[in-house]
Amino acid sequence: MPDGRFLYAGLIRLHVLHHAVKEPVYGLAMIEELARHGYKLSAGTLYPILHGLEERGYLTSSEKRSGSVARRIYRATPLGEDALAAAKLKVRELFGELFEEDAEEARP
Repeated sequence: MPDGRFLYAGLIRLHVLHHAVKEPVYGLAMIEELARHGYKLSAGTLYPILHGLEERGYLTSSEKRSGSVARRIYRATPLGEDALAAAKLKVRELFGELFEEDAEEARP
């Protein structure tokens, strides 16, 4: 089976952005969340995605300390919220096209 990571990269970014719009996120929690959806990412894969989203202005981050442990927390920016809203329209359109044939075949 071909490696789907190339195709899934955009979906992973959208997934991260979706969660960052809903609430602040951090790396390990996103790795676990993505794993629940079948994406197996290492920190070495996820953190460049988070940094890239931040560099493009979709996320902002801050350090949160709990005792001696520091964690980088990511939140969606207004640009990220707008980008996600636009992406949802595109995903909905694509979803309709991808499953249009299936729906037609299921009709009596």
